[in-house]
Amino acid sequence: MTDFRASLRRRPALAFAAAVTLTLAACQTTPSAPPVLDLPTATATAAPDLERWWTSFNDPTLATLIDEALAHNLDLQAAMARVDLARSNVLLAQSHLYPSLNLGADASRNRMTLVGSQPLPADFNPTNSDYRVGLRASYELDLWGRYRHGANAARSELLATEYARATVRTAVAAESARAYFGLLAADAELALLRDTLKSREQTLALQNDLYQAGIIGDYDLQRAQAERAAVTANLAVAERAVGTYESALAAILGRSPREVFDARISRDVTQVHLLDVPEVPAGLPSDMLERRPDVKQVEAQLAAASLRIDAARTQYFPSLSLTASYGSESTAFADLFSAPALAWGIGASLLQPLIGLKAIEANVQAETARREAAVVSYVQTVQTAFRETRDALIANRTTRAALAAQAERAQKLGAALELAELRYRSGYSGYLDVLDAQRQLLQAQTLQILAARDVRFALIDLAKAMGGGWDYQAALARDSAP
Repeated sequence: MTDFRASLRRRPALAFAAAVTLTLAACQTTPSAPPVLDLPTATATAAPDLERWWTSFNDPTLATLIDEALAHNLDLQAAMARVDLARSNVLLAQSHLYPSLNLGADASRNRMTLVGSQPLPADFNPTNSDYRVGLRASYELDLWGRYRHGANAARSELLATEYARATVRTAVAAESARAYFGLLAADAELALLRDTLKSREQTLALQNDLYQAGIIGDYDLQRAQAERAAVTANLAVAERAVGTYESALAAILGRSPREVFDARISRDVTQVHLLDVPEVPAGLPSDMLERRPDVKQVEAQLAAASLRIDAARTQYFPSLSLTASYGSESTAFADLFSAPALAWGIGASLLQPLIGLKAIEANVQAETARREAAVVSYVQTVQTAFRETRDALIANRTTRAALAAQAERAQKLGAALELAELRYRSGYSGYLDVLDAQRQLLQAQTLQILAARDVRFALIDLAKAMGGGWDYQAALARDSAP
């Protein structure tokens, strides 16, 4: 008996402790700041200005093509549609913060039975009408911040979609430039092979004359024919590369299916500008994470996930709703707007969940899991950002060194070919030495074109890795605005 009475005395205390625990759990605020990471030290003396970085190539055709892509690219249009959807979700979430006011008009007519369980007098009119018109208002007080947290979460999600659009914009500009410079390199290689084919045909004609005169044998003539066939095969490969780059660039630009199939990319094939590459400050800028729109995107997603947790916790608390109505009601439509027909009412309701707390707890746990996933996504995005930047910095340095070496190699092999032809005409060496020198020079010239293309690719990747192509200063100002 003593234990039973003691348990009865403890029950209020246990209930109070449970209520306090529940209240404290519901009142917790989830931190929205991203985790602190071990970041590399900035090494750049000056941060590069990467807004419209493609203009540093001084190529009007490239600037025109990228402007076209930014205006018509389909991935960008889809990203803009997602921004519009998120903006609509913000308006929807904010609508819960304000009262709702409706104008209602109702009309009904019904007939009661005269032979029911409770018979009515014979002179009773079983048919009646009812007309109503008036204003109806309702408002749920946001005492615990449920709707405020929801609206702030929706705004963070809108910001995330805007950053996602900036990420797509950066990628579209980079892919446009890569396709353009790939096309220029393919044009240059095609022009080189066409000039080489003319040279091989001239050489073959000379060798054929020598063969007819009996000066050379079948071996030298067939080697000349084989060299011409090899260049012809490479020429076909180069033509295919040009066509592939043209159709790829037309798709990136957002052109119609007909224009993609019949791709016509205007450019000056005689001025490839592949050797004139702009310089950028080397090193890692201090505002690296602020420059990358994908990092800002996951930060906004993390903030939204934190707010969703806080909104889910408020479901533990009761909800208080206010209602009011003002209008008129009458059984005759002619009397509907008369003074006696006036009707009004006010009310309040308090709703406290008692059963179903497990569902609220499950919702809180689900939102918490989403936030944990957002934290992991943030860490992965930052990791990717610094990996891409490091790779781009290395490529920017090494590709320039490779280009310089390939240019020197092509120059030396050009001089070697002249000597080989001179020795052959003088009878000091065979035709095989000339063919070998021709093949090496063609390979060196091709690799020089590809090395110049790779330098531009590396610069494009560096601009993309550092978040180039979006107005991050304006975005930072917008983030800090109240």
